[in-house]
Amino acid sequence: MASQVCHIIYAKRYLDKNPNSEIEKDHFYLGCIFPDIRQIEKRLKRSETHMRFPIINLDFSGLNSFEAGWKFHLYCDMRRDEIMRNAKFYDLKNNHKESWTRPAKLLEDELIYDQYNNWEKIIALCNNPPYIEMGLNIPVENYNIWYAMVAKYFEKKPDSRTMRVFLNKLDSYGFPLDVDRIIAVKEKIAKNEKATHILTQILDEIA
Repeated sequence: MASQVCHIIYAKRYLDKNPNSEIEKDHFYLGCIFPDIRQIEKRLKRSETHMRFPIINLDFSGLNSFEAGWKFHLYCDMRRDEIMRNAKFYDLKNNHKESWTRPAKLLEDELIYDQYNNWEKIIALCNNPPYIEMGLNIPVENYNIWYAMVAKYFEKKPDSRTMRVFLNKLDSYGFPLDVDRIIAVKEKIAKNEKATHILTQILDEIA
């Protein structure tokens, strides 16, 4: 699974390589960071956001642009995990009981943030997102809160402080996180050259 910065950059890279006049880019971007809204919308089950499509691939036939972005998010989560396992990323851990999942995706946000050069546009979009009905009965207020939280996270290159702020917000909405541990592990992985190399290569392989 990837975090929000990575999902935007993956999407930009994919759209640049695969121009499609039927894709409305802003809606695609909103869709590609939508599924993780479940982290603040407690009534949602993960299956409702991450098992939406019976087949996860890059075929967007019959989908609107928001749904295409949503499906792309799920594809990237699956493909990223495959890339990391093939690279034996998790074998680099000294303590095999230590979870690297969330720390690694936050570190990847930090490592590749500068690969995108128009964060101001994405921030403006997330601060005023069109409400798109997708049959999940998400209150407009919570929909807007999610995108506003992400917009704030996008304002500068992520570091331990801004990551901590974002994680604490998720925790305040009832998504329990051991924030201190996540940040400590993220900083530990950042010192591992093999691990950081793998994380920076994912973008070139993912789509």
